[in-house]
Amino acid sequence: MNQGRLPIEFRDRTKGYASATIRLFVTLPKAREEVRVLGKQLLRSGTSVAAHVREASRARSDEEFVSKLGGALQEADESQMWLELLREDCGIAPKDTVVIEKEADELIAVMTTMINRTKGKN
Repeated sequence: MNQGRLPIEFRDRTKGYASATIRLFVTLPKAREEVRVLGKQLLRSGTSVAAHVREASRARSDEEFVSKLGGALQEADESQMWLELLREDCGIAPKDTVVIEKEADELIAVMTTMINRTKGKN
């Protein structure tokens, strides 16, 4: 099956990131208002990474590809911030967040490279 501009492995990786975000969200102590709010923000941004990557894979032009992948990059960066806040300010154990934070870091690096290479073609 044709997966468009992005390798299926990368699409699967971002879907895995979304799944990890969901699994973390389910474990958060939602009785605390600040954790509930930040958790919902993380859930939204973390799952949006995969959605934007899927859209980018179907882009009809380099400009659209860069735009959609740029959206995924922004969502991954935002997710990192929510994870940091949950860990640093809400007392969520680092063992629960650092793996997802590291994956966000790596996804950001990969997407930045993809965007820069695509822009460099023009």
